[in-house]
Amino acid sequence: MDRRTIIDRFAEAARDPLGYARAWKERTGRKVIGSFPMNFPGELAHAADTLPMILQESEDQITVGHGLLFPFYCGYTRSMVDQAVRGDFDVLDAIMFGDHCVQLLGAADAIRMQLANTRVIFFQLISSMCDPWTQGRSEESFAKLKAELEDFVGGPVTAEALHGSIRLFNRNRSLIRRLYEMRKSGAAPMGSVEMQHVVKSSMIMDKGEHTALLEELLHQYETAPAVATRNVRLHLSGHFCQAPKPEVLEMIEECGVTVVGDDLYHGFRYISTDVPEEGDPIKGLARWYMDRNTGVPCPTRVQNNVDWDAYLINAMRDERAQGMIVLMAKFCEPHMYYYPEVKEAFEKAGMPHLLIETEHESMALESLKTRVETFVEVVKHRQAA
Repeated sequence: MDRRTIIDRFAEAARDPLGYARAWKERTGRKVIGSFPMNFPGELAHAADTLPMILQESEDQITVGHGLLFPFYCGYTRSMVDQAVRGDFDVLDAIMFGDHCVQLLGAADAIRMQLANTRVIFFQLISSMCDPWTQGRSEESFAKLKAELEDFVGGPVTAEALHGSIRLFNRNRSLIRRLYEMRKSGAAPMGSVEMQHVVKSSMIMDKGEHTALLEELLHQYETAPAVATRNVRLHLSGHFCQAPKPEVLEMIEECGVTVVGDDLYHGFRYISTDVPEEGDPIKGLARWYMDRNTGVPCPTRVQNNVDWDAYLINAMRDERAQGMIVLMAKFCEPHMYYYPEVKEAFEKAGMPHLLIETEHESMALESLKTRVETFVEVVKHRQAA
């Protein structure tokens, strides 16, 4: 199978996640469990012999869901509620809700009212990451989540099954991280949209199927020559829940940009951290939860020994990125609260960055393109100076 065919398979699942879930369910006869981002461990649902999938923002305009959430909620939460009201989530046998922002909690309540026949499982993870009790509290949360899953599927989630799922998920993440390294060096000249298809489809597809395709894709790139580029090297940052619109990513690259790294949720943030494969798997999942915030810090968590702004500066130096574009989803409160610290740190370090606010509804791409083109010219002049 050639590279184009594999990436098209990923793109198909990324564009129609619920369609993929319906086809998988019809083919296997097994249950589908949807979850909200960002910290649900899909390994647990996979070990319960179900398909775990992270629910995605729809491309459709929000219509019937308008009456259930405030208009100043982010596009992701409003889209989730809209899909629930339209009946799009009927394929789901259960939904796992987390608690990393107030807007997601509001969306969870609205969806719970709409999906009376769908099992709703809520779990609350401690958000203070460096207290002495954080590991223990995280273990308690994942143990309760496991017990609820066992009650839902009507059988035990064995340690053996969970270890197998952890190994498979770790393999999948490591392959995508390898793609990131190859993109950074030029060995895998993948555009941002293609990379997003890879990561987003990993959130949706059967992990065994996705991993097999990834292995073949990596083989294709490893046997092809590297591609040099004179474009400006940029890092993309932000977007914690929803994937940036493909047209925004394409517009950025059309301005003479090569994206060499990111900390997007539909990007490196999702695959940054593995679960320990030895010992108690529940303790391992709790360790994964804590280590993720050290690997790629998140404004929804509180940890006094890590800084997102410091992480970004170090990541850009490692990637040899010449600037950064921040993609901030409109009304994303955690990002809005933290952004001033990022801005101050980048100005002190003399590192150019550009803030772009995105939204679910249509955006004026031409005016955004003018801003990006101007930013790219500024970066070039700084490099020349």
